[in-house]
Amino acid sequence: MTLPRIVSQSEWTEAHRAHLASEKAFMRQRDALAEARRNLPWVKVEKDYVFQTPNGPARLGDLFQGRSQLIIYHFMMAPGDPHRCPGCSFLCDHIDGANQHLRQHDVSLVVVSRAPLADIAPFKARMGWAFDWVSSEGSDFNADYKVSFSDEQIAAGTAVYNFAPLRGSSRELPGLTVFYKDAAGDIFCTFQVRSRGGDPLIGAYHYLDLTPKGRNEPGRGNLSDWVRLHDDYEGGSRQGCHCGP
Repeated sequence: MTLPRIVSQSEWTEAHRAHLASEKAFMRQRDALAEARRNLPWVKVEKDYVFQTPNGPARLGDLFQGRSQLIIYHFMMAPGDPHRCPGCSFLCDHIDGANQHLRQHDVSLVVVSRAPLADIAPFKARMGWAFDWVSSEGSDFNADYKVSFSDEQIAAGTAVYNFAPLRGSSRELPGLTVFYKDAAGDIFCTFQVRSRGGDPLIGAYHYLDLTPKGRNEPGRGNLSDWVRLHDDYEGGSRQGCHCGP
């Protein structure tokens, strides 16, 4: 780490005051981007998806739990795959704190994986998470929302992720999908977040962005190389996350 210039208090104050103008401009740009996002067109969900939950089968509409807005986080966990993604887990470590407030503001948040509940439940218990986590095993949900891909799609180059041809050969990738349910019970997909689009939901990153060393990550291909499952920081092997660009 190369240290910046060391200056007097008055010069420090002037430099930081000038920088504050850029911070404020960025904040206004972010507000404008959020407004533009809310004004994007929606698409109606026509398929009847069924998920496996600890309380039995549930349809997509049931996951709203009486609210009109639903955020689904697609956690990378395929049936039979023993890998537990540190990157997905890093984001999920931030859900429970936010969730207690989201529920009071007409938003339900549910995590979905293709793995069966028998695989999901022990890992959720190990991590100490309270959010709802259901299985989409046996449905087209992951494929339709382009976070799971077949070997045939990958081989043919027809897989699409984040509105572009899939780079690499991962059969499972992360993301968020947002839905709205109207008074008639019709459901609409309103927005999708893929790849690094979930970055704003990882609060730890934004604490790090305030510090002199920042995220201190080696490069684009290893965005979360330092991240481990939160119970694996003391001892155990280093687990990097390679969840896409």
